[in-house]
Amino acid sequence: MDPHKPHLDRRFTEGCTSVTQLHRELVAQGAPVTYGMVRAYIATLRGVPPDAPPPPPSVRKVTGWLTRHPISLSEEDRAGLKDVLARCPELDTAAGHIRDFGEILTDRLGTTLPTWIDAVDTSQLPGLTGFALHLHRDFDAVTAGLTLEWSSGATEGAVNRIKKIKRQLYGRAGFDLLRKMILLQ
Repeated sequence: MDPHKPHLDRRFTEGCTSVTQLHRELVAQGAPVTYGMVRAYIATLRGVPPDAPPPPPSVRKVTGWLTRHPISLSEEDRAGLKDVLARCPELDTAAGHIRDFGEILTDRLGTTLPTWIDAVDTSQLPGLTGFALHLHRDFDAVTAGLTLEWSSGATEGAVNRIKKIKRQLYGRAGFDLLRKMILLQ
């Protein structure tokens, strides 16, 4: 095999990496080599294949990174988010708007909502622009919900509990049992 290695090296650097083709060429020259010998030598020329890059993060994972408070992210998550945002400027812009909206929610800054909506509208990001413009449909209620400390959460929770009990008892008994179940739970 040693006398034929220069030929294989030359052909490999020319771009011919097919073991079958190289074996045919050597046999045509009268070389006493087997297919396995050529394959083993070409494998050494190819070397170790480079490691595949890590898979990109899923949409769900990136969405979680964007919507969680930055303090609650681990170092690994922060590095992943930073990498994703560096690769996509539109997503970086969206992340800024999402963070701003998170501040409006947590700090009850409903009065700054019109400024946020205008900023999102000028950025022309499809998902966020649609969300921001839909806030205009019932703007007074949205602003009140983001400003006032009162919440209808307790009432909504009670309504959901009653509906759950009603679904569980559907077709089993009448109103009297439903009334007792609601009062006892």
